[in-house]
Amino acid sequence: MVDAHRTFVIVGGGLAGAKAAETLRAEGFTGRVILIGDERDRPYERPPLSKGFLNGKEERDSVFVHEPGWYARSEIELHLGQTAVSIDRAAKAVRLGDGTVLHYDKLLLATGAEPRRLDIPGTGLAGVHHLRRLAHSDRLRRVLATLGRDNGHLLVAGAGWIGLEVAAAARGYGAEVTVVEPAPTPLHGVLGPELGQVFADLHRERGVRFHFGARLTEITGQDGMVLAARTDDGEEHPAHEVLAAIGAAPRTSLAETAGLELADRAHGGGIAVDARLRTSDPDIYAAGDVAAHQHPLIGTRLRVEHWANALNGGPAAARAMLGQDTVYDRVPYFFSDQYDLGMEYSGWAPPGSYDQVVLRGDAGKREFIAFWLSEGRVLAGMNVNVWDVTEEIQRLVRSGSPVDPQALGDPAVPLASLAG
Repeated sequence: MVDAHRTFVIVGGGLAGAKAAETLRAEGFTGRVILIGDERDRPYERPPLSKGFLNGKEERDSVFVHEPGWYARSEIELHLGQTAVSIDRAAKAVRLGDGTVLHYDKLLLATGAEPRRLDIPGTGLAGVHHLRRLAHSDRLRRVLATLGRDNGHLLVAGAGWIGLEVAAAARGYGAEVTVVEPAPTPLHGVLGPELGQVFADLHRERGVRFHFGARLTEITGQDGMVLAARTDDGEEHPAHEVLAAIGAAPRTSLAETAGLELADRAHGGGIAVDARLRTSDPDIYAAGDVAAHQHPLIGTRLRVEHWANALNGGPAAARAMLGQDTVYDRVPYFFSDQYDLGMEYSGWAPPGSYDQVVLRGDAGKREFIAFWLSEGRVLAGMNVNVWDVTEEIQRLVRSGSPVDPQALGDPAVPLASLAG
């Protein structure tokens, strides 16, 4: 039976919020657990939206975190299709858009992020898309199938992970694809030019056209439909549909109006939290895409917009809310699937943080591991079509000890022997 004397409220109906609710019950919390989500769908995972579900290999039901009856059985109160509009920290209450006021003892903000918008003429046309929510993926999946049947053309603004995964899905349906990207290679800010070129070659071999060093300036159309897109170098590109994949911004407005401390842009923005995911208010926590947490292993504040951060951060926040001595120090991790290439990335190596890139394996065959080093220390590693090495890579990152680059690049030397 639920003990109504204690109430934990979770704002955010994504993976982080759902896993936090699950963890509260698993750890024996008997108070009220209230989960607020501004979508009508119950909590779901986001990777399939640009991968398996979008490309038609997975069914819609596969995206959900829990089956429908789990919430009632676990006595989790769902408020779906509801937006939290304000927090009264003095009264310890959250007000919803319909006027409902929910009082809390502890509050978790897992409000996620939202896609950045193109600020150019033509973005109001019917054929301009963003990809963040299940409804977006539902619509885009139908659009890509139609483009494939009709030999239509998709233009993608942005060659980041989402842009490339959607490009791969579109080619799988048979659509023509052009990707416009200001940087000289895909994923330039994440992987650097050498590794970015691996992904450029992968997509070009599948028929994707790239236009680097340019930005969209206008989307043109007629009768509400997209016809073409123009770039700042004077080029015009054919397009029947456009995807804006230019990044995401943390949804911090609720926290900001409540007076919580925010991280600066240099650290990715978001809600500033400590190593226990506590905000500047001791009864409010944050997790997932919106949280910029002081990472005890990396030694800086960072905000991570990836599945594993939501998967692990939600439970860590729940344990901290319960008063457990929890420190969230997971090595950042993400993965991507594009055509026959699968990759996993562990660590944190932003531009300017490393002085050497070491390759182990054959980049030409797209079977290799790349390591980003600073003064011999492994900051991050990416395995491409090489499997069951994530634990070894993460041990190298955690160790913080210098590694011989020659041994690191030699496939004959076991990774486990280098972790110290």
